[in-house]
Amino acid sequence: MAVLVVVLGSAAVVLAVQRAPQRTETGRRPRAPSRIEGAASTGGLPVSAVTGIRFALEPGAESEAVPVRSAILGAILAVIVVIATVVFGSSLNSLVSHPRLYGWNWNYALIGGGGPGDIPAAQSATLLDHDTSVAAWSGYWFGNLQIDGLTVPVLGGSPGASVRPPILTGHGLERSGQIVLGPGTLAQIHKSVGDTVVVRYGTTIKHLLRIVGTATMPAVGVAGVTGHASMGTGAVVSYQLLPASERDQFSQSPVGPNVEFVRLKPGAGATTALRSLRHIASELSTPANYGNQVYGVQRPAEIVNYRSMGATPLILGLGLTVGAVTALGLTLVASVRRRRRSMAMLRTLGFTGRQLRASVAWQSSVAVAIGLVVGVPLGIVAGRFLWDHFATNIYVVPNPTVSALAIAAIALGALVLGNLVAALPGRIAARTPAALLLRTE
Repeated sequence: MAVLVVVLGSAAVVLAVQRAPQRTETGRRPRAPSRIEGAASTGGLPVSAVTGIRFALEPGAESEAVPVRSAILGAILAVIVVIATVVFGSSLNSLVSHPRLYGWNWNYALIGGGGPGDIPAAQSATLLDHDTSVAAWSGYWFGNLQIDGLTVPVLGGSPGASVRPPILTGHGLERSGQIVLGPGTLAQIHKSVGDTVVVRYGTTIKHLLRIVGTATMPAVGVAGVTGHASMGTGAVVSYQLLPASERDQFSQSPVGPNVEFVRLKPGAGATTALRSLRHIASELSTPANYGNQVYGVQRPAEIVNYRSMGATPLILGLGLTVGAVTALGLTLVASVRRRRRSMAMLRTLGFTGRQLRASVAWQSSVAVAIGLVVGVPLGIVAGRFLWDHFATNIYVVPNPTVSALAIAAIALGALVLGNLVAALPGRIAARTPAALLLRTE
């Protein structure tokens, strides 16, 4: 809204100054043909095409002046906004449909006892390693630690684990003296990657860890599958930092992880793999760990909310398209009405009604083409920039998506719409009463 007010207000001021009486007394000097018009003329295009290009690029004499620059600028702005909206909407759909972008960098989670229960480590390793559908897996413990005085839910894993939350900046956990934080937690403690933090458990155990990266944290934790309410909240540390009493709440031997994240092999059948993992969970279940469960993708609250946006970006794009097409149609009608004398002269020189309609169609096509040539790349840049900014603020992996097919469809549709809009002004131009107009001149 601010941009519209400033741009339109500034345009109104500029036009008012240009149209002041003392500036228009002497009239407008004849303009030399544009380079595009000259190239079209020497390139062998029909005279109707050359005329349409001139109408699209040259405002005309004072009495027939047409705001062609405003029409072209409007087309450029409309294309920019529509393309940016499409890029943003496409990226949003990609985010919602790709769990790896919001922390679920695996296919399934095998959780013991709904969260605090232990999974027998040796037995689970044997079963998962021999499962033909499993590509990799890693075990983690749930817990809470005080990081620089802030209580944070953590995942305690092995350094160098093959399955871990997706890294946003820096690198993953490689040694026990390191820590990976959610971006929101990093902002809360006012630290940066490379700084050190004091990590405590209670009042007796203290560690000094170096922040080596940030990651999008999954929505899984002590309370089953809802421990991490925010994708930016949490930390990944070495499981050895969690006290034995925290890792073995039920005094089991040997001690096993609370959750095992499982990544399937490419092409593995989801139904077959899920059936196999449920069988493994059943074999690992004991009265002490209250049974095991296999969970699929657990979506954070933010992702659930964003899914409700539905077709809003598409509706916004369609609304902007309707506005741009309407503005182009009004400009074409105004152009035909103001250039009635030029139209009459063309009829006198031998132009047919069909050629006049073609000239108006060329005028519309040139305005739309310029809008596409300038607006499409700028729209893609704007859409990617906005999505990167949005993704950074919600702590997901920034992965802007640009659909070449959608961009091509928009470009083709714009040209078709431009010619459809030119149909009515073209009919008006074709019916220009040449003799009557020239007689009144």
